[in-house]
Order: sequence, then structure tokens, then C-alpha cells
Amino acid sequence: MNGCRLPAPRRSLAFPPSCQPAVSPATFELVKSKLPLPLYLTGATGSGKSAAALLLAERTGGEIICADAYQVYDAMPVLTAQPTPEERARAPHHLYGSVPVSEDMDAGRFEKTALTIIEDVRSRGKLPIVCGGSGLYIKSLTHGLSPLPPGNPALRQELEAQSIYQLAERLMELDPGSADQLNLENPRHVVRALEICILTGKPASELKQSWAMPRSGVRGVFLDCQRQDLYERIDARTHAMVENGVLEEVTRLSDMELSTTASKTIGLWDFRAVVDEATSLEEAVASVQQATRNYAKRQVTWFRRETAFVNLEVSPGMSAAKVAKRIADIFGF
Repeated sequence: MNGCRLPAPRRSLAFPPSCQPAVSPATFELVKSKLPLPLYLTGATGSGKSAAALLLAERTGGEIICADAYQVYDAMPVLTAQPTPEERARAPHHLYGSVPVSEDMDAGRFEKTALTIIEDVRSRGKLPIVCGGSGLYIKSLTHGLSPLPPGNPALRQELEAQSIYQLAERLMELDPGSADQLNLENPRHVVRALEICILTGKPASELKQSWAMPRSGVRGVFLDCQRQDLYERIDARTHAMVENGVLEEVTRLSDMELSTTASKTIGLWDFRAVVDEATSLEEAVASVQQATRNYAKRQVTWFRRETAFVNLEVSPGMSAAKVAKRIADIFGF
């Protein structure tokens, strides 16, 4: 060694975490405003939403988020016509089959979960494609649900001192809608519904369907099929369920605890009756087809009132590729 010193190591110019330059609120909002807005793809059951959403996701690099009250449940992918594993492999899918059938799901829980996913997808510069036919779930995202009152400890203690039978009877008197929707053997749910009724003077079921101010930047499409074409699609889909193993799936579900929401899945009890040899397969299929048509009518009525969405007429025989291209042309994807 000649006595020369080694050069001092170069100091990093990176800021320590506590000294990172703060992003101004104005800059944050500017960056956020340039992120992709969600696209809502809605329509009646059987209208071809899922197929069109998948093609759009492949075209744009987007990610699909479930907005169907029953497709969120696990253990019933055939009964609820969830995307297949092969379809999910073609593009990211969120929320499908993510909720145990033993748990209740409602618009409030869905709103919180879906908004978190939407913002995550947007933050990565991807297009969130919200796909589903549950009008209440969709509107929870486009408008936001009105806030419910916080819990009142004194009132809750008073209610919890009563028997579940007394609570259920009182709920049926104050809020028949909630009494019909909830599991009346679950004290926590019954007490909360009563708490809301007493604190607001209004039925909890009514408040849960009231809306805050519409959110800005809403864009979406309603796939509007001709009635006869839609019914034929529904009939074919019901037969496909049988071919894809719905009876085996329902047999497995018979050993599981089902929440009030999950137990309302269309076709569950019809196919269960076949498994129990209480009815024929032909009768069950016909019953499921009729129930699904009735549900589709309600969906069409709901979405035709949604003025923020583009009404896209889907003619008989129109392919999913053509539907997806029409949507891409509308929004410039």
C-alpha cells in the first residue's frame, strides 16, 4: 500500500422514508384523473356479458370484476355459471367464487370490496371491467350507498337482553323486508337491523337501497337482447348446467351450511329436489328456466332505467366478438 486512501463511498441521493418528498394533493388528483375509469358491462342473465367482458379484457389488457350477487360464492360455479378455469386463465378475474357459501353478502359489503379492487386495478394502469347483472351491486358502485348510523352501545345492550324470538318478532313488525332477507336465527344480524330501524325511524331494508350522490365519470353498457333470443339463451344455459355437473355440485352443497343469500340462488332447490328424488330432472329444468326468465325480466326493467349506460342492442346470433368490438368502438378501446 502506498498510503493512498480509498475514495469514500458515494452517498445515495435517495431520500429516507421519513424525508420522502410529499406529493401535493393537486398532483395526486391529476395522476388519479388520468387512470382508466371503470367500464360497467351489464345486462340480463344469459345476455353474453361474460364472453364480451373476456374479449374486451384481452383486447385492452383489462381485468374483470364480478358484480353478480351469486357468482361471488364458492362451491357453486356451475349453478351460477361462473367463468371456467380456462376462461380465467385468459385474463385476470376478481371476486368470482371468493365468498364462502356460509356467509351472507349484501350491497354494502360488495361496495367496499369491489371499490378496493377497482382502485388497485386502476393504480396499475389497467382497465377495470365490472361485469354483472345485479343492479343493486352495480348501483352501489356508480352512486354509493347512503351511510347507515353507527352502533349505539346502550340500545344494543337493551336489544341483546331479549330472546332471539322476541327480536325476530319485533323485526317482522318494524321491517318485514329485512325479516325476509336475514337469517332470523342470527342475533347479530337481527340486532343490527333493529338498531338501524330504531335509530332512523325507517326500515333498514329501505335505507340499504337508498343512494348517495352519483359518482362522476360513470360509463357503461347495457346489453339489450330481444326477449325470445334471451329466453332461448337461458334455456340453453340451463341444459348446459346439467351437462356440466350441476347435480353433483348440488349434492356436495347439501352437506354445507348455506347463508340466507346463498340459499336464494336460482336452481338450487329445484336441482336439490332431483337429487332427493322428489321431482324429475325435466320438471326441475323447466322450473329453473322459468325462474331465470322471471329474474331476467326484473334485470331488464332495472337497467333500462339506468340512463348513464349506453343501450347496446344485441341481435339474435350476434357473436361475442362482434359485441366486444361494438363496445370497444363506442369507448375508443
